[in-house]
Amino acid sequence: MNWMKQNKGLKGDALTAALEKQDWDPSVKSLVNFPEVLQMMNDQLDWTQQLGDAFLAQRKDVMDTVQKLRGKAQTQGNLKTTKEQKVVVEKETQTIIIEPANPQVVYVPTYNPTVVYGTWWYPAPPVYVYPPPPPYYPAFTFAAGVAVGAAWGYAWGHADWHGGDVDIDVNRNTNINRNINRTTYQQQYQAKGQVNQAGKGTWQHDTGHRQGVAYRDSATAQKYGQQPGRSSQARSESRGYSGDRGAPGRQTGSLDGSGGREPAKSGGTGSLDRSGGRESAQARGTGTGGRESAFSGAGNGRFEKNASERGQMSRGGRGRR
Repeated sequence: MNWMKQNKGLKGDALTAALEKQDWDPSVKSLVNFPEVLQMMNDQLDWTQQLGDAFLAQRKDVMDTVQKLRGKAQTQGNLKTTKEQKVVVEKETQTIIIEPANPQVVYVPTYNPTVVYGTWWYPAPPVYVYPPPPPYYPAFTFAAGVAVGAAWGYAWGHADWHGGDVDIDVNRNTNINRNINRTTYQQQYQAKGQVNQAGKGTWQHDTGHRQGVAYRDSATAQKYGQQPGRSSQARSESRGYSGDRGAPGRQTGSLDGSGGREPAKSGGTGSLDRSGGRESAQARGTGTGGRESAFSGAGNGRFEKNASERGQMSRGGRGRR
């Protein structure tokens, strides 16, 4: 966030050139166009980590949950084609695809999940809304359009809703992003075994980006080669707490250089899950290693009690709702 504030005047080609000098993941660079999204992720670091952990442990469940939430919003009449976005439903799979109406301009939606999706499947879900809404605001609206230009896409990819993955396409938007050194990104991805000679592949977690932050469960830790029995002190220190932790105040660090937490990417642009990836995190389920569906908590008394307590905490002190 500090980098964004220092370079807030950069646009288009100048922004792309400045981003090329940073060693961040291309997925993070793609989000620089949307400061309100990064601001929320920065302010709610616990939520950002929970969403990332849910995606690592239950990737397909998270992707499926996004589609189910889109279906709920559509049923409620809150997801449809507008001047800002185009909503397409694939006939064979009923997969809901959301695209910008104008590829050059992306509008970030902001909305109240409890209104847009209708009845929630467990009590009091934590609600995160950005930017901070005024005293009176509609259930669903759009922030000002962002003319994404040269920095959009950024050698990144899109959601594979059918496979439950995020695809990488280094050569995407070639005619727009002319200042990106695609050869460098292709070589980096190939070295990690993520893309083929054509620059296409599937996103894979880079353990170095966590900078020692513990995974949420033993199965995920073992999957990525980390010892599951990490001490709470080590976890706290890696998140920036002092040794004695006299006051467990929130760390308000930033996402601007360390890449310590990679956001789980949705492939849609200007889509409900880009602003509402948070509901996917809420729906992440209680299982480990992807054994349970993100919707499996419905009707589970213990799960609903825990969810209700989280919601009360959210309303009491989270600020952004």
